[in-house]
Amino acid sequence: MEATDAYRAMLEELLDCSGAGVVVSSHDGTIALLRAHRARLEQRVRLALADERALSIAVNKERTLEAARRLGLDVPREVVVRAVEDVPRALNEIGLPAVVKPSESWVSDGREGTWVGPRLVVNSDEARHAVEAVTRFGDAALFQQFLTGKREAVSFLYANGEVCARFAQWAKRTRPPLGGQSVVRQSIAIPPDIGRQAESLVREINPRLSASVEVAVRAGVDFPYLVYQWASGGPIDKVSRYRVGGWMRHLGGDIERLITALGERGRPGITPPVRTVLDFGLSFFKPMRYDYLDWKDPLPAVRATTDITHGVIRRFLSRVKRDLS
Repeated sequence: MEATDAYRAMLEELLDCSGAGVVVSSHDGTIALLRAHRARLEQRVRLALADERALSIAVNKERTLEAARRLGLDVPREVVVRAVEDVPRALNEIGLPAVVKPSESWVSDGREGTWVGPRLVVNSDEARHAVEAVTRFGDAALFQQFLTGKREAVSFLYANGEVCARFAQWAKRTRPPLGGQSVVRQSIAIPPDIGRQAESLVREINPRLSASVEVAVRAGVDFPYLVYQWASGGPIDKVSRYRVGGWMRHLGGDIERLITALGERGRPGITPPVRTVLDFGLSFFKPMRYDYLDWKDPLPAVRATTDITHGVIRRFLSRVKRDLS
């Protein structure tokens, strides 16, 4: 609890200094903190979060999938496993390759938390290790069939019984390669199939702001401002159209994704090394905007570049050390 208490104290100090009236967050760890101290924080600031009923479903993949099935949405086949002993049953029902992911992405041992992402497993040993890594926090693991295809995502601003804005994108590359942070993405028209399904689900649970939001903002759908309007209790702008075809790239994440993909060559969903490097390099020649980069406000880009450099150096030295040991 020491880490979360320190984070809460820092947040309250920041609120005192800034005088902010609304807190908007898209990070799983911050959302967990806000939920834990919601009653206390809402006495001094508005939190841009759905109510607890909807949020408890949205952050829990098992409950989200239950809601999706109830609405008739297409979902992957899965088995819920709560211990390594359940792996043989999951292997028998789902097969390999498969994806193992926590029921909730932000897991905690009571003192501090961490984000746990999905893992692709191709044999029984990897499946046991992945399940063990997730369930050691006491959380359930979802053992799902491995699906390929275009990573399309649809976002909405749903408030007061109506959809105020819609947006869709597809992720060309993600970090980790299996799925997660969208490091190269493009705005697209709302797909007719998943668009309808996603809208029916968001009317049910209406969770929270996505972290992959800058591509929507650059395309003309300013979700952070719309969420601020909603949380403030005032009128909400209606957005009926946006620009499609615009590319966004998170360069630091794309570099880390490149390193990871090269280390996982030959696994399902990973392109051959030459193709991986070529795709990465050709992206520099495609008209594209970059996360954090705004000539009117260069400091975020400077900070991001510094963090990227330090991160790449740490990963390189770690790999050299591992290879030499």
